[in-house]
Amino acid sequence: MRRVVREADLVKREGERGILMRNAMGRMSCLAMVLMLLLQATVGWAADPTSNDPRTMRFPTVEFSPPDAERVVLENGMVVYLLEDHELPLVTINATLQTGSWLDPADKVGLAGMTGAVMRTGGSVGMSPDEVDDELEQLAASLSIGFAKESGSASLDVLKKDLKRGLQIFADLLRRPAFEQGRVELAKLQALEGIRRRQDSPGSLVGREFAKLLYGPTHPSARETSVRSIDAITREDLVAFHQRTVHPNGIILGVTGDFEKADMLALLRDAFGDWAKGNVPAVTIPAVSETDVKTGLVRFVNKDTSQTHLRVGHLTIKETDPDYVAVAIANDILGGSSFRSRLFNDVRTKRGLAYSVGSGLRASVYDEGVWLMRAETKLSSTQEVVNRFVANMERMRNESVTDTELEEAKEAYVNSFVFSFTSASSIVGRLMDLEYDGLPKDWLQQIRDKVVKLTKEDIQRAAKAHFNPERLRILAVGSGEALSKVLASFGEVKEITLVPES
Repeated sequence: MRRVVREADLVKREGERGILMRNAMGRMSCLAMVLMLLLQATVGWAADPTSNDPRTMRFPTVEFSPPDAERVVLENGMVVYLLEDHELPLVTINATLQTGSWLDPADKVGLAGMTGAVMRTGGSVGMSPDEVDDELEQLAASLSIGFAKESGSASLDVLKKDLKRGLQIFADLLRRPAFEQGRVELAKLQALEGIRRRQDSPGSLVGREFAKLLYGPTHPSARETSVRSIDAITREDLVAFHQRTVHPNGIILGVTGDFEKADMLALLRDAFGDWAKGNVPAVTIPAVSETDVKTGLVRFVNKDTSQTHLRVGHLTIKETDPDYVAVAIANDILGGSSFRSRLFNDVRTKRGLAYSVGSGLRASVYDEGVWLMRAETKLSSTQEVVNRFVANMERMRNESVTDTELEEAKEAYVNSFVFSFTSASSIVGRLMDLEYDGLPKDWLQQIRDKVVKLTKEDIQRAAKAHFNPERLRILAVGSGEALSKVLASFGEVKEITLVPES
């Protein structure tokens, strides 16, 4: 049973934090306004004074150099980024851990995710789960831990005056999680309930099944947990996974907020300094076989829905590919920019075939990327929407984009660059991500510079090379037999039969 905390003290601490956060949001809004005014004053941000049409307004490229964080490596190999911000008495600590679900055994898919979850909920060697929760509530601190496919993450938000104790709890959960058996069983029950309900949403269903269609159902980027895999996971598996994959020399720590460097480093060494190095697994995600991705496929899932949920696309390049920037801008013009994109204006505005329509590009340094077009539409218009997808893709391949389209896409990206650095925490987070991925710290600036130099010829060449109609994989979730007939014009149609979750 949870201990009863002193309500007056808790209310006071939560009140302090709430006021500080509201003040912070207000200051951020003011900061954004001041930044805009400074840009206007320093770069001559002004439109033609005789024009009242916002479509004719032209602005110089925004130049912005974000502040840099200091990088320190502790004796045990833990990397620490430090960026002081004394405006508010708050400290944020974020950690990136070199682990992830790519390490899950084939018969225990879900092990990494459960390990991260129960590291947070299952207490530590020195504190029970209830004691951890109660003390964090007393401190008005927020602490989270979670493992995704390519990495793990942990974070702590705490008032400056409670930093030492908050950091002790944070370090204790990272280093010495107890994985209390009751919390393990609760996490398994929650995972099983999620499995039983995950076929309820057609929007979620089409995303998961499309990933399997692209990568294959056993690939780390597409495989799913099952009742059998969750049932097979034991507390001992969680303990072993933590011991095998979580080491200080596989952690990048980012610290921002109201602190002094020397004091913070002393606290970090007290908390982590005696943690010995370990063998950190290198992030290795298997490549997809070329024979599996060169051909197109047409598949459907029979589900009683009011609309057809469509995905059309294929695997594509990694973020480090020389063509990445050109493909990203081509995708933006095609369907990534919502209201000004070609797909939006053709499929929704002009033809009224779908309310939700667009395209997307997801790329990383570890895995083949995904490029896709998506829509939700009526069964009767499903075929026409796919036709428009293909027609717009072919137009990107065979015709140059217009000067206006290229200018707007480049301007939108370049002028949004400043908003990637809206806070000390976001600045440090970017540096942590870049180091984790093995990219240079000026990677975003390099991307920005490449965008500025793009030409219409670059866009068409990239679209012709990387938007491939022969490799398109089409997936539709909707009403079965009728949907199969609608899709028949695009190739041999096969049904994906869902296995009931029980």
